[in-house]
Amino acid sequence: MSDWVDVIAETALAEGENIVVDVDGTDIALFKIQGSFYAIEDICSHDGAEIASGLLDGDEIICPRHGARFCIKTGAVKSPPAYEAIKCFPVRIDNNTVQVRDDRWD
Repeated sequence: MSDWVDVIAETALAEGENIVVDVDGTDIALFKIQGSFYAIEDICSHDGAEIASGLLDGDEIICPRHGARFCIKTGAVKSPPAYEAIKCFPVRIDNNTVQVRDDRWD
């Protein structure tokens, strides 16, 4: 099982902001939406490009290259050209620090 990794202070992101962090060699986009934190792999499943710089629309991210939409909370595809979900990662708050864990190898 992988360990939790400290990524940022709980107060570092404003509502609707995101940041890309490295967790065990994986770029992860961390979002703050409606007071909660969500983490997805920073790769569009359509063409492998980064996705964190895309437009945020509620709880969806729109890929800046081809317009595929994904739910930030679940990674689910919301519109083509993507057809595969993006990996989501567990997030927790510990001592006012946001932590993320890469659970793919558990």
